[in-house]
Amino acid sequence: MSTVPYVEPSAGTGTELPPPPVADASEPLVSVIIPALNEARNLPHVMAALPEVDEVILVDGGSTDDTVEVARRLMPGIRVVTQNRRGKGNALACGFAAATGDILVMIDADGSTDPREIPSFIAALRSGADFAKGSRFHGAGGSADITRLRRAGNKCLSLLVNTMFRTRYSDLCYGYNAFWARHLDVFGLDSTSPRPEGDGRLWGDGFEIETLLNLRAARARLHIIEVPSFEQARIHGESNLNAMTDGLRVLRTIAREWPRRRSAVTTVEHAR
Repeated sequence: MSTVPYVEPSAGTGTELPPPPVADASEPLVSVIIPALNEARNLPHVMAALPEVDEVILVDGGSTDDTVEVARRLMPGIRVVTQNRRGKGNALACGFAAATGDILVMIDADGSTDPREIPSFIAALRSGADFAKGSRFHGAGGSADITRLRRAGNKCLSLLVNTMFRTRYSDLCYGYNAFWARHLDVFGLDSTSPRPEGDGRLWGDGFEIETLLNLRAARARLHIIEVPSFEQARIHGESNLNAMTDGLRVLRTIAREWPRRRSAVTTVEHAR
């Protein structure tokens, strides 16, 4: 992370140099969590763009290519965690549970989320946010990857959530986020239950994780700041996201979280 600036010695001080820069103990430790499944060809691009952080955790979903080997070769100090179920949501839950940083940042291994934007998310958190939410539709954000169908679906889902939960999200279904680790319990993520029969996922283990995090952050009254982000096109391979089936999972997530939201509001009102 950042260091104390070097200061040139003043005239007349002799040839003795000041002590070397030291790390600022007030700087928060930053952990970057990267879920990955068969992303060996994309990791070199992602790793090359990573800024200096304190911890990088690759969460492997059972890759059959050289994903883990490539990650360790590119970054010998990387921590590799194997997720215990299936899906992006479970991968993130396992990565969050293993992280040791004060700030947790979630990026994708396919090159679609630009690691060079990480400092902007950290700055938002250090300015007072509890949860920094990436947005492709705010400020200088944008996308080279989103289809018309996904854009329209995202807009409708964002409007629905903003109406029901009294939020102001501009980009509900985007997974580039960061938050203070002290708020991890707010999200109620399960990283320990065994893999169930069937498709191997519990609720929240799929792409609906992005919506679930947003709704639970709002329910907990966290201070949320949206950070403009530009989504790149996937570099190699094909996305595992399915606009229709994953869109339905997002709708089910909204329906499941809504009663909890109403209950929480009612409890606060009755407590007066």
